[in-house]
Amino acid sequence: MGPSLSIAGLEVRDPRGRVLLSVPALDVPSGALVGVEGPSGAGKSTLLFALAGLVAARGHVRWGAQDILALGSERRAAFRRETIGMIFQDFLLFEELSAADNAALSALFHPRKARAGLRARARENLTRLGLSGTGARNVTSFSGGERQRVAIARAMASNAPVLLADEPTASLDRAAADRLIDDLVTFVRRTGTTLIAVSHDPRLIARMDRVLRITDGTVSGDTTPNTAEGAQ
Repeated sequence: MGPSLSIAGLEVRDPRGRVLLSVPALDVPSGALVGVEGPSGAGKSTLLFALAGLVAARGHVRWGAQDILALGSERRAAFRRETIGMIFQDFLLFEELSAADNAALSALFHPRKARAGLRARARENLTRLGLSGTGARNVTSFSGGERQRVAIARAMASNAPVLLADEPTASLDRAAADRLIDDLVTFVRRTGTTLIAVSHDPRLIARMDRVLRITDGTVSGDTTPNTAEGAQ
């Protein structure tokens, strides 16, 4: 299981000083699946980037005992590399690389002795996500659903205990999105990974343990979906 999350006095402002996000307090236990919903421009992605230490922010964002906002840029990047995997809605894959090479891309940023293990985990993740035997294929031939699975395998290759996802099903048709949701939820529950997913997709939101609603940069709702899985 990964670290728990504790937020205190989190505030993100734009260059003119306008408050984009304000979260006075929020606690998420290790291994939880949390959905974040709300209207476009409400601050959902800003929250995700603040949790990863990718935007300038005030306050405290503690993953376990580590306050990521208190770290300098190099230590923050190192913490993110070891602890946080990120999934983006537009995949951010390198078209000229194979699925296996894309999934193992983070090996380039790890010590040499760790690279073989990371590449092996990337291949294992591709198999777990239903892409067995596709590792050598160039991703230009992949469907949207397959590309997103490669992106998930990449995010998880370093055994990151936290997964942050920004609209992971937005670029997919309904059938592909449903298959991805099943695979993603199964994957994170099996590994005990903490998942925080920003999404407009009600089917993804319904599979979460907890749902935060962001409105005008603040948490305006905090609920538990009425599903058997969400109640576990």
